[in-house]
Amino acid sequence: MAGPRANWKGYIKFGEVSCPVALYTAASSSERIAFNTLNRKTGNRVRREFIDGETGDPVERENQVKGYEVENGQYIVLEPEEVAAAIPESDKTLKIEAFIPCSQIDTTYFDKPYYLAPDKMGTDAFLLLRDGMKKEQVAGIARTVLFRRLRTVLIRPHGKGLIASTLNFDYEVRSSEKAFEDMPDLKIEGEMLDLAEHIIGTKKGSFDASTFDDRYEAAVAELVKAKIEGRALPKRKAPVASKPSDLLQALRESAGMGAKEAKPKRTAANANRGAGRAKAATATKSKPASAPARRAS
Repeated sequence: MAGPRANWKGYIKFGEVSCPVALYTAASSSERIAFNTLNRKTGNRVRREFIDGETGDPVERENQVKGYEVENGQYIVLEPEEVAAAIPESDKTLKIEAFIPCSQIDTTYFDKPYYLAPDKMGTDAFLLLRDGMKKEQVAGIARTVLFRRLRTVLIRPHGKGLIASTLNFDYEVRSSEKAFEDMPDLKIEGEMLDLAEHIIGTKKGSFDASTFDDRYEAAVAELVKAKIEGRALPKRKAPVASKPSDLLQALRESAGMGAKEAKPKRTAANANRGAGRAKAATATKSKPASAPARRAS
């Protein structure tokens, strides 16, 4: 059986040491259920067409060109050869510029992951790099041209090989200040913090991606199967809204402390007084009720 096809081949270099490597896609959405757009009346698949925004006429592929809008409705035309000339030259080398502690990695910048493996020769140098980074608990920062753009790549040990994650540029990552600007400056402590720590302690586990199910994908697959078999799926029940509760009570319930306290048992004297009140109430009920007094008009 043929192995996976490499997305990119080149060299990885650290110091004066280099070895040939290959990049392989680590994550893909090709296995997801995909839909085609159909004509409801004919059942035929429809195709997309580029239409001139002013004339409404179809524009053939050879007449399509890239343009950058400089003002409202005004564009600078960029010919294919001009765009190609802007692509940086590539020496097909992932040159590690620095090694950084793994604890400093900000995962917000992660873009796409690729498996990085030795390509035929140079396995010794590849293993030296992998094991050295494992021992020092560091990751490598490298740059190279990938898929027509100069990309920054984070390289880390992963299993028997390395994993190379392309990183978003700084201008692509939005600042968190706007998202958190309304956060109150509060310090949680005391019983609430103790309960939170207790709940976290009881929920500790390990990362296992196989336990994460794509419920939407499964639901769509079941819908398609039901359509093929000519049966209808049962209607989904409306979700029940959770009852509002204060934070401390919710924490207590989560920690298994939400059960209501048992009512104190009555003493013999209290029981006798209760029985006396019950008899009096019974005697009162046995007397005929007098007619209600009318209010003066």
